[in-house]
Amino acid sequence: MKIVVIQGPNLNMLGVREQNIYGPMKLEQIHAQMKEVATQNSVEIEFFQSNLEGEIVDKVQECYGEAHGIIINAAAYTHTSIAIRDAIAAVNLPTIEVHISNIHRREEFRKENMIAPVCSSSIVGFGPFGYHLAMMGMMQIINEITAAQEAQKAQVQ
Repeated sequence: MKIVVIQGPNLNMLGVREQNIYGPMKLEQIHAQMKEVATQNSVEIEFFQSNLEGEIVDKVQECYGEAHGIIINAAAYTHTSIAIRDAIAAVNLPTIEVHISNIHRREEFRKENMIAPVCSSSIVGFGPFGYHLAMMGMMQIINEITAAQEAQKAQVQ
């Protein structure tokens, strides 16, 4: 099982920027915790962060045929990027969207979400713990898909 974690713009500044909203934890610390969960569950995990929309689109597309699921925090692109939305829809992989803050309680423009309709689920407002919830959810989704595929194969035989 392979999960790719894609982080959008300014998330490389976690622990520095707006700690009153995003907290003091750095992205590297979040990834270390996710890596620990992955290791404990025999899951391969890959991390990617970019401030550039096209690079995020490329990374989503690279997941096709290479990953079983995507965890994405598209950050500000959540509210503007049809390109990232289309890439997620195109690869047709289970995708969980994560936001550290509760985007629904923030500025009006953050309430527009371009990618949620093509994601399996959204986790918002749990701080860095949202990534742990996403890991648990993604492993469950992938296990359910795998079990259904195996059951279907057994029926064919």
